[in-house]
Amino acid sequence: MVAAIEREMEAQMRGYNLPTDEKPEVFGDFDPEQYEDEARVRSGGSDVSKWSQARASAYTKDDWKRYRGEADELTQRFVDAMGAGVEATSDEGLALAEKHRGQIGRWFYDCSYEIHSGLGSMYVDDPRFRQNIDKTAPGLAIYLRDAILANADHAG
Repeated sequence: MVAAIEREMEAQMRGYNLPTDEKPEVFGDFDPEQYEDEARVRSGGSDVSKWSQARASAYTKDDWKRYRGEADELTQRFVDAMGAGVEATSDEGLALAEKHRGQIGRWFYDCSYEIHSGLGSMYVDDPRFRQNIDKTAPGLAIYLRDAILANADHAG
């Protein structure tokens, strides 16, 4: 799930420092450049977009692979929790949401609870995000959103 989400987030980044023939090795069949124009419109040229672009443009192939590994691991933790019946609003769900928020902060930009909540809502409200996330496990987009919103509410 997080991998699917992160692929969508990667689509919002510009300035990849990877040759075209290496992108499939890192991103699979997902083309991160496909959404560049939309990302610019959604961010309104915000500082978040600029920070993210600056950081992502400096990443090497190995950096992206390390990021993918972290994202895939966190995705699996969300899938496992959901599959085990762990409530998204439980302490465990909140902890996973906080790890997700922290991962965004480490790799892309300072992700406030407000920004994270907006992302969580978008994961469900935008059919493309929801479909991509739910490929990993049906219902995962809603589970992730619920954990993110509960975490933000708990922190606030």
